[in-house]
Amino acid sequence: MVMDYGENNPKLVMQMPAEDAVRWNSRYREDSRNIFDPPRSLLVDHSKIIPTRGLALDIAMGLGSNTNFLLNHGLHVIGVDISYVAVTKVKRKLPDLMAVVADLQRFSIPNNKFDVIINFLYLQRDLWLPLIQGLKLGGVIFIECLTDEMHSIHPDIDQLFLLKTGELKQSFFEGELRKFLDILYYYEGWQNKDKPHPRAVASLIARRVA
Repeated sequence: MVMDYGENNPKLVMQMPAEDAVRWNSRYREDSRNIFDPPRSLLVDHSKIIPTRGLALDIAMGLGSNTNFLLNHGLHVIGVDISYVAVTKVKRKLPDLMAVVADLQRFSIPNNKFDVIINFLYLQRDLWLPLIQGLKLGGVIFIECLTDEMHSIHPDIDQLFLLKTGELKQSFFEGELRKFLDILYYYEGWQNKDKPHPRAVASLIARRVA
């Protein structure tokens, strides 16, 4: 199914979502915000290494704060999310966005296509290699996911959605992914520790070199 948001606008492409799309649709339907949240600090703080033209992919884009940042930075952006509600809300505010409603467990990423790929707060380990292969040579990837340190403040979070301590570093510094990449930045620890919503994260920026 394809929905066209205007004669000259990129299309919103739909693939059949998984069952948990219902949960996310409900969550985003109840979200009444009409403005974008600030983009992730990892993007803002390292904006100088992000190209100002080319094609970007935002994995699990949610309500589009990072997508908006990339568009304003000069990039063309494809944003993917399982929630039709979220994608529709973002598309209405960002008509130039190329938007896809898809289950990322079944989503195919083309090789050597993107200048930038971002993956924030969505953990799917078997997607890491396809994401790297989706970069052009010289392309940059940003990954930031929650770690199991979050259990110290939210013990109810399913471990399935959390990186183990040191897991991202081990996977990208020591595993098969390393041969493709020049690691530009790595951090593991707490963000906003003294604010209302602290997060324990592992963050990585890398450039594809092979």
